[in-house]
Amino acid sequence: MRSIGKSFPGVRALADVSISVRSGEVLALVGENGAGKSTLMKILSGAQPADTGEIFIDGERVHIASPRDAERLGIGMIYQEFTLVPQFDAVANILLGKEPQRGFFLDDGEAHKRAAALVAEFGIDIPLTRPVGELSVGIQQLVEIAKALAKNVRVLVMDEPTAALSEREIDRLFEIVATLKGKGVGIVYISHRMEELARVADRVTVLRDGATIATRAISEFPIDDILQAMVGRPVDARFPELPALAADAPVRLSVEGLNAAAVRNVAFSVRSGEIVGLGGLVGAGRTEILRAIAGADRATGTVAIDGAPLRARTPNDAIEAGLAFVTEDRKAQGLVLGMNVLANTTLAHLDRFARVLGWLDSDAEERATEAMVERLRIRTPNTAQLVSNLSGGTQQKVVLAKWLLGEPRVLLLDEPTRGIDVAAKAEIYELMVGLARQGVAIVMVSSELPELLGMSHRIHVVRNGSIVATFDRADATPTNVIAAASGAAA
Repeated sequence: MRSIGKSFPGVRALADVSISVRSGEVLALVGENGAGKSTLMKILSGAQPADTGEIFIDGERVHIASPRDAERLGIGMIYQEFTLVPQFDAVANILLGKEPQRGFFLDDGEAHKRAAALVAEFGIDIPLTRPVGELSVGIQQLVEIAKALAKNVRVLVMDEPTAALSEREIDRLFEIVATLKGKGVGIVYISHRMEELARVADRVTVLRDGATIATRAISEFPIDDILQAMVGRPVDARFPELPALAADAPVRLSVEGLNAAAVRNVAFSVRSGEIVGLGGLVGAGRTEILRAIAGADRATGTVAIDGAPLRARTPNDAIEAGLAFVTEDRKAQGLVLGMNVLANTTLAHLDRFARVLGWLDSDAEERATEAMVERLRIRTPNTAQLVSNLSGGTQQKVVLAKWLLGEPRVLLLDEPTRGIDVAAKAEIYELMVGLARQGVAIVMVSSELPELLGMSHRIHVVRNGSIVATFDRADATPTNVIAAASGAAA
């Protein structure tokens, strides 16, 4: 890709960007949220047109006007935001557009056979006959990967492929990558997890503010140098020191006998100023526990905040009681993409801005939103910008702004740094520490084991919808957390 340029209303996404990927190579494409990585790959995959620039495949200039053009040229794409049909099962999604036929009719038996053979070849564990909309985000990610592998690709783009995967699934993904490299596939690998680069990448290209900054072999590009190239300044990628818990810190959140569709008799408490992590494999029931607590799913049991039980147990009850829930899927559950930054930020707290006869005080909304934009360093031209035009990481900050505007007493975070760059992660970690110091009780689900260990006072390990082990910070190690999550410690 040579001299690619692209602009959106109020935003210049790419300016004269050039990258190349070789046969049998993994090129890591890194940069802050908003650097232009996803936009560049959408142009390669035909999802968006470039304003300027050229694309060459095997030395021949090509014109990619649609995803169909890209597919015909052997370009496959695994998007950070899924492109699945939620009502279809995994088989239909994997073979979408490539369905086998028997005469004028689809051959469902042959389709299932092909999908089963594909996932078996690459060792991907997927329930093939369930609608993918009923599957966890991590399993949906595996369906996306299988969908891309079902096509005969020469160039495969992976945009944050491990964001929702467990450590075991990540290991399997890297085995798949190695197999594809051996077949001569060129892979563009986008990731904010710097620790992955040494395991998977051959070369690294850094983008910053829509421009190419550097391309070097991974062996010649230390992580600290990559981070500095990404943000233009040195970055401390270490986890901040957690605040010490007062011996008499009161219980802020109490959960007793919680049961839901995928939750079994869960009980735990979180003290004021404490960060409790929920660990476990993808599909273990961690998200379902948070949803049950927040009233998003029907559940039985007792949830209390500062000793006062939530009665009707709806999301509105939770919000009024001081509970905030940052969901795992920000686009489907955390944002209204057709609304702007201001509307999304104030959406859950409109009563704060209601005046006579319910009219909203737009000036007060603007001031409150601008304060959150400054506090969270949200990269947006203004508060009138549609959130659909923002990068994934910036959208995540808008979700956080929405809930922090309500000054919660309990904060539920489901994969809070999924798809977030290193600098933004550091900001969110500092924000969590600051909230804990103010007495907020935080429950965090994370599939990143270092994050879970580094940002939790205590860790509850979830398996099959139940808490099967609990580790204090001093006792939590990667080995015992993984062993408990997988059942090896039983």
